[in-house]
Order: sequence, then structure tokens, then C-alpha cells
Amino acid sequence: MPKATPKYRAPALDKGLDIIELLAAASAPISISEISEGVGRSRGEIFRMLQVLEERDYISRGEGDSGYSITPRLFRLGMEQPPVKSAVETALPIMHRLADQVDQACHLVVPSREQIVVIARVDPPGDVGLVVRVGHRRPLSQSASGHVLLAWQSDEIRERWLDTMAEYEPKLDRRKLLKEVQLIRSRGYASNVSSEVDGVTDLSAPILEHDHAVCALTVPFIERRSASTGIEAAREYLQQAAADISDALQYGSPARSGSA
Repeated sequence: MPKATPKYRAPALDKGLDIIELLAAASAPISISEISEGVGRSRGEIFRMLQVLEERDYISRGEGDSGYSITPRLFRLGMEQPPVKSAVETALPIMHRLADQVDQACHLVVPSREQIVVIARVDPPGDVGLVVRVGHRRPLSQSASGHVLLAWQSDEIRERWLDTMAEYEPKLDRRKLLKEVQLIRSRGYASNVSSEVDGVTDLSAPILEHDHAVCALTVPFIERRSASTGIEAAREYLQQAAADISDALQYGSPARSGSA
């Protein structure tokens, strides 16, 4: 079906949003010529818009004028939304307790289209730990947190997410991913050997609103000879913390039993 013609037009706003969306999807700074081609507008049309967006700190230029990239400003604005702010404020004390219990870092993740994004983190109390920066993004299909978020959704929402993921990952093995997601749902948590760092197992559990995940709480568990807490104990502490955050947010917590 052809797209419906918008009732109202705001050409300047359309232009600015096109630029922001293009830069948000880029993995490296983009030149003016590439932006011009990407949004289908002339250099003259976008030059002034780029200047305004840079002055307002939505975009920035790389070193040596290598091109433009998106800044964290939109992310910071999103973090001020009451549901997100409330989740972070509620979760942080429990996350600090969890980090002390397992002597590891932990972070809180939410879905963002086909990706996950880290919205809060707590560093490990000791000298050794794997810390993931706030704002870090990764495909849903490639992270324990993403698998957890997928596992605790309705069939309709899960299929919609998978369709979106397939647009960005044409080679996505949907059947294999669904099998992994079903296993995670049945046992109540994810435990994935990290594909990025040797000796790390990503443990993740859902923060639930009724029976669907609104966040995932994750511990990148590092195997250490001197560790006082093993991986099984860490997993139990993680599930308890996820359940406590769910309770504190008045979401209810099937995570306690691992069932839904």
C-alpha cells in the first residue's frame, strides 16, 4: 500500500529529522556530501540545518572535520522521561547491592528498535570487572539482554520485533533465535558465553511488568581464581535483584520462580 500523504508538512523539521535519523544509523562520521546523498537534498539545503543542529548539540564534527556524527543529547533527553527515569532511580540501589554481592559490574538495558541500549550501570566494587558504558547499543539478536527482552514478550510483539530485526540483519536465523529464546523463557534467565571477551559469561534476567519484560538486568560475569562468588550464586543473586526491581516498580515479579 502507498504511504498516506501527511496532512501537514513542515519542510525544515522534516529536513532536520532526516539528518538526525541518518546520522543515528551510521557507525562512523558522515561527510556533508554523504549526508546530502543520504537524505536526498542538495548541500545548500542541508548546510544551514547542519549548523543549527551542531549549535544545539544534536550533532558534532569529528577531529579534523572528518564528518558529522550524532551526540548523546537525544539519549539524555529520553532518559528524562518519567518511566525511564523512574526505572533507573528505582533500580540503582538494588544494582549496587547486586554488584557488592557478586563482586562484578552490572547494567540495565531497554529495547530500542532492533537494538538494546544500556541506560544504567554500576561498576564492580573491586579492581576487576567488565564495565559497559551507558548508551552502548548492540543488536537484540547478538546479546543476552536482547534475548531476555525477546523471551518475555507476547507472540505478537515478538514477531513484530523479529520482522524489524530482519530488516537490518537479512541473514538472521529466526528459527535458531526463537529456539534460544524459548529455552531462556523456560529457565528464567540467559547465560551466554560472550562473543566479544574471552572468559566472560553474560548473565541476564528480566524486569517484568505483569508478564512482559520492560528491561533486562545483566551481569558480565568474569571468571576469576580469587572470586568469592561463583557463577551459579551470581545467577541467583541476579534473579533476586531483577525480582526486587520488578516489585519496587510495582510490576509484579514472575522472575522469582523463573516462570511466566
